[in-house]
Amino acid sequence: MPLILLHTEIAAPIERCFDLARSMEVHVLSMRASGERIVGGRKSGLIEVNETVTFRAKHFGITQELTGQISEMSRPYVFVDTMVLGAFKCLSHRHIFIQNGQDTMMKDEFYYTSPFGVFGKIADALFLKKYLEHILNERNSFIKNCAEGEGWQNILLNS
Repeated sequence: MPLILLHTEIAAPIERCFDLARSMEVHVLSMRASGERIVGGRKSGLIEVNETVTFRAKHFGITQELTGQISEMSRPYVFVDTMVLGAFKCLSHRHIFIQNGQDTMMKDEFYYTSPFGVFGKIADALFLKKYLEHILNERNSFIKNCAEGEGWQNILLNS
């Protein structure tokens, strides 16, 4: 099972970073490149434990849907979203937040298994893992910029 590990240092309080990472508005805004939108489940605000959300987006020229559920949450330190329906054989994204003085370390542990057996493993090695890592880095950059600037106020104060 491939694993993507990311660390993003954010000059903002842990609670702000945690809430931005589970904001439906932030997710959609950070995924504009793929035209991702919410088509089911929690559509706005802050997703909570046991809630689901279904996203529709175009990746590699193919429109896909993925339904995830928040399977674990301990605010403001960790939440886990797990795929319950989608193209992957399995997918789990653990979001970890660590207060570091005035800053927050946001860590991602993103586990997935591609479908199609050996062909999926070849796709992982050739392009899929890099593509997923790029998407996660884009999202983390958006969260960082939002948390360190003024954008968080418009999102979190209206949630």
